[in-house]
Amino acid sequence: MTDSVGIIGAGRLGQAMARTALRAGRRVVIANSRGPGSLASVVSALGDGVSAGTVDEAASAGIVVIAVPWDRVPEAVRGLTWDRRVVIDATNDFAADDLQGRTSSELVADLVPGARFVKAGNTLGADVLGSDPQEAGGRRVIFVSGEAHVVALFQDAGFAAIDLGDLAAGGAMQEIHHPLAGVNLIRLRGA
Repeated sequence: MTDSVGIIGAGRLGQAMARTALRAGRRVVIANSRGPGSLASVVSALGDGVSAGTVDEAASAGIVVIAVPWDRVPEAVRGLTWDRRVVIDATNDFAADDLQGRTSSELVADLVPGARFVKAGNTLGADVLGSDPQEAGGRRVIFVSGEAHVVALFQDAGFAAIDLGDLAAGGAMQEIHHPLAGVNLIRLRGA
């Protein structure tokens, strides 16, 4: 079930997550609000293993990535059924007053009831996330809050994945203006 990754959002972050999934040997379905016909150039640029699909098709993958701007998340996931699917929240472009005293992941998790929810892919810029994580004799670190299948996805893609625990604690550390946002670390071999 986790051999496929569906990506809702085909901008820079969505394409970076597609490259990550491809490096991990996963099949990718990428979708946007304009429909599969608008994604021909994106699919061509990403190459073999990626297909364009509808949002429903992307949401049917074993792992689903939400890679749309913060203010579009509710619309992007409205009406979808999650059936214990693993859903990655990769958003990080909100204002602090948007959160109402909660973490962004807690708010997004409320929008995807029934999903196994994970915060990941949001601490690195899209250009860094989409590039080869093997660097300077080590592997780029990526932070994950809460799901073994997602840790495996990033490790299979070549990252040194670190699970930070639950959404309240781990998700908060990854948010913009918090300790791990924008941190680009390399874990050296043997460390």
